[in-house]
Amino acid sequence: MLQTYSFGEMVITWLRGADKYTDAGTLFGPVPRAVWSRFYPTTDDGLMADVTDPILIEYRGKRYLIDTSLGTEKLTDKQRRNLGVLSENRMLDSLKSKHLQREDIDVVLMTHMHNDHAGGLTMLEDGKIVSTFPNARILINEIEWDEVRHPNPRTRGTYLPENWEAIQNQVETFGEYLEVVDGIELHHTGGHSNGHSIVLLKQGEDTIIHMADIVLTHVHRNPLWVAAVDDYPMDSIAAKTKWIAEAYEKGYTFLFYHDPFYALLRFDQTGQEVTAYMERLRPPRIPFTDKQDKQLLIPETAIRLGE
Repeated sequence: MLQTYSFGEMVITWLRGADKYTDAGTLFGPVPRAVWSRFYPTTDDGLMADVTDPILIEYRGKRYLIDTSLGTEKLTDKQRRNLGVLSENRMLDSLKSKHLQREDIDVVLMTHMHNDHAGGLTMLEDGKIVSTFPNARILINEIEWDEVRHPNPRTRGTYLPENWEAIQNQVETFGEYLEVVDGIELHHTGGHSNGHSIVLLKQGEDTIIHMADIVLTHVHRNPLWVAAVDDYPMDSIAAKTKWIAEAYEKGYTFLFYHDPFYALLRFDQTGQEVTAYMERLRPPRIPFTDKQDKQLLIPETAIRLGE
């Protein structure tokens, strides 16, 4: 069963992407294991199990999709091993369970074009790579789109031609800010990638903020906890400092793509206490243990979202 949340006129659904293992040292960067292991569980080998679940927004008769998971059917055995793939991308099966076809997606909002977000933009059909969502506008930051087509030695392994060549005629780029439609905004942040962007969903006085990969999980809200996979870490720190402070002050709700524990979280103005939350519907592959003595605590007064 897919997890959904009604937000004003919007219905938000977490589709099933691929699950994968990632080395925790990679995702916590300079933070010592002795510190992060008190917040987040891993295997004995130090692997985190994370999800890559695309987020569907149904709003005023249109269907918007945030990111697309890995294109698992296109991966070689070596790529699967290196990426730690644990399950297939079930994005299209998820859409079918909602009686939707891939042709029904109107807009794809790309936070960035790393392989675990952009792989599902294309698919294999009769042995050829084709656009997964042939009727969609695909929105990508202009810096990101330029770097995708001209990768450097560091980014060449994640900006894969098979993820973007087939969708070139569908791409529309934007600069620092784009109001996609009343209630949906894209903001360029840089950091994780040079063209990385975040998504704001607004309904009345309420805002949901999706900070994508500059806040990989609920643990990564600390601005200084920057992943080793961030290409421009000082930009990540600046963006996190700005947007997280705004989110706490104005009561925004955080939305997650990678976090296997929480789909939504809202905090008080200090950022120390949870005021509202939605746990992931399916259990995590690696649960918390008594070693995580710093794990997030949910007070009895917190609102359970979706109920």
